[in-house]
Amino acid sequence: MRPVKSAIPTSTSRRHCLLAGAAVLALPSLALAQAWPAKAIRLVVPFPPGGLIDNMARLVGPRLAQELGQPVVIENKPGAGGNLGAAEVARAQPDGYTLLMASPPLTISPALYASLPYKPEQIAPVSLLGRVPNVLVVNPKSGINSVADLLARAKREPGKMNYASNGNGTSLHLSAELFKSTTGTFITHIPYRGAAAAVTGLMSGEVDMMFENLPSVLGQIQGGAVKALAVTTRRRSMTLPDVPTLVELGMPEFDVSAWYGVAAPTGTPRAVISALEQALQKIMREPEVVRAMETRGAEVGFLPAAPMGTFMAADAKKWKRVADFAKITLG
Repeated sequence: MRPVKSAIPTSTSRRHCLLAGAAVLALPSLALAQAWPAKAIRLVVPFPPGGLIDNMARLVGPRLAQELGQPVVIENKPGAGGNLGAAEVARAQPDGYTLLMASPPLTISPALYASLPYKPEQIAPVSLLGRVPNVLVVNPKSGINSVADLLARAKREPGKMNYASNGNGTSLHLSAELFKSTTGTFITHIPYRGAAAAVTGLMSGEVDMMFENLPSVLGQIQGGAVKALAVTTRRRSMTLPDVPTLVELGMPEFDVSAWYGVAAPTGTPRAVISALEQALQKIMREPEVVRAMETRGAEVGFLPAAPMGTFMAADAKKWKRVADFAKITLG
């Protein structure tokens, strides 16, 4: 009588079954990676046309389209300080066809809003592309020629000095509050309707100081309409090499920038994220792109998805501390 083969698989056959099962589970992701992209990709910019983040999207978008072989359609979805555009991406299908031009509101808004139109965990990092320093500026007629001068006056006259921002809860507002918490000074906040109005207020002498994105105020600095005292990134800006950093001036934790990158709905397949990482890294190495960003006062600083996530987590923690210190809430 011939022996009956056992129905219980051997360790070898079990291993083969597991490998086969894993291969079957991987097929949908593999198929998607091979087929993606098969149509146009939406790159949502959560701000109006013409601003820093929009300009970066319009620089990167056409090159990304060339790399991927499909159109990249830039859609401006402004509102609620960038939250409406982020919410639209958070609710989109995680299939790689809807992306977000990511920027500081992703890490600032959770610290300020009790209720957001999306959950932060619904948006996943893809790649950090670069950073733009903020710059501390004053009116050249103020008699303030250095950060030391500014601090001496602020401590001599607590509450009498004031600073402008482009609105409550913005990165420029929080940069000034971080400066206050770091230096132990009391300087009054004067919010304006946008950065242009704030800079005008500074030049007219309505306010004493402000933080501003470097590209937005570079012309006024070069023309002598405002005076740059310090930049907020850890390293000096290549655009203003003679202007010190706040880190150099004794504030080691003061590393702030208007960063920008790409994000996607959480759940986007890893194969798609990897393809985007590779394409974006290649774009960020192009000499024309580097030159274009430097012309705008920006610096390339590529990070793939995982390190970008670490960076964003640290940024969110910092702004939570600042928001708690300044007791800033926006609903």
